[in-house]
Amino acid sequence: MPQTQVSCPRCRQPVAVNVEQLFDITADPGAKQRLLSGASNTVRCPHCGNESRLATPIVYHDNEKELLLTFFPPEFGMPLNEQEKILGPHIKQVTEKLPPEKRKAYLFKPMPNLTYESMIETILGKDGITPEMLKTQQERVGLIDRLLQATSADVRSEMILQNERLFDEQFFALFSRLGQSAAGSGQAKLAEALASLQDQLLKQTEFGRGLAESVQELESATKSLQEAGQGLTREKLLELVIESPNDGRIRAYVSLARGGMDYSFFQMLTDKIEKATGDEKTKLENIRERLLDFTNEVDRQMEARYKQAQKFVDQLLMQEDIAKATQANLQNFTQDVVEIVQTMLRQASEKNDYTMMGKLQKVAEVLQAASAPPPEYALIEKLLEAPDDAGVESLLKENESQVNQQFIELLGGIIAQSEAQGQGSPEEQMGLEQLQRIYKSALKFSMKKSLG
Repeated sequence: MPQTQVSCPRCRQPVAVNVEQLFDITADPGAKQRLLSGASNTVRCPHCGNESRLATPIVYHDNEKELLLTFFPPEFGMPLNEQEKILGPHIKQVTEKLPPEKRKAYLFKPMPNLTYESMIETILGKDGITPEMLKTQQERVGLIDRLLQATSADVRSEMILQNERLFDEQFFALFSRLGQSAAGSGQAKLAEALASLQDQLLKQTEFGRGLAESVQELESATKSLQEAGQGLTREKLLELVIESPNDGRIRAYVSLARGGMDYSFFQMLTDKIEKATGDEKTKLENIRERLLDFTNEVDRQMEARYKQAQKFVDQLLMQEDIAKATQANLQNFTQDVVEIVQTMLRQASEKNDYTMMGKLQKVAEVLQAASAPPPEYALIEKLLEAPDDAGVESLLKENESQVNQQFIELLGGIIAQSEAQGQGSPEEQMGLEQLQRIYKSALKFSMKKSLG
């Protein structure tokens, strides 16, 4: 993705920006996420913290939804023919990448958008997201901002009371993403403020209280399953479910142990129902009804996730350069996607489908390379195997290019993490002491190198 330097609109300092004008999700499945998330064409100033959108022409294409959109910033003040000269090559590139059977009439009638916002609304509208939904989402964002700026907990309580309708699953999902983003970007004060606000929201909103209860039930169910350990059979799982104090605990067991709730599991429950009488029979029948509802819900969610993951993999395999497309979309590889790649690779092998095997192997190779530990870790392992200080010194000299500030910081971080975990076994303590000696040697070596 090309970068360019622009001046921050607020402080005028130079800022590097990822510039992208063509978002062809048919050729690049990750392009849509980059556009909607602001990963491209967004000025984020590290000097003053300003964040704003970079004005740039955009072409958006989705062959499956027969969508070809264009946007040209009105502030450029360019006549239509000049705009077409800039946008035309991108549209031509879109068309040329498509096989003939997918070149349909919509490609000859790009849909111009007068504003960036209208283009985004059109894209989301094709996904079933209406302007009303967008407005509600903007209200949620604005509410979070106002809650963070509130002068006291009492003021926040009143704001929470007045906006009860906005505190739903979508609100808490958005809130969670903001918290993760703040923590991941080193915004400690914001992350702390969000955590404090979250505690208040979990206590003072109906959905928050339900969410907190679900988390508590999930923790309790997890503990029960862990205590069962190797003795966790279908009989034991059924016993735990029957002893559940409420529906929340049953739902938690379903989310954690859906795989064990198969035909045999339900047959055992049915046998118990047939042998029971009175209130016990009614209780077991109600549990079976709840179990069927919850397992069907989990299965529907899983099916939806797998369909989305399968679609993503299918789009990758259609690309001309599969390895390059995989590398560009690593951030979109969920566990579901990885499992589908592995399943498809196994099926292709069983069918001796060498063409498909070759394509999937390219994906697998990129994933394997991406998941491999950095070379610094390999060097640390070698240093730990060195017989003495002289061996450490020799290895440091052989790998001089890797012994830099980043390597020193990595070593320091590993040592700090080990120290925070406590003494551990004698072997772990010896390993820590060896790491500390390696750290001192590496630091000394690095300082000598710096001094020439």
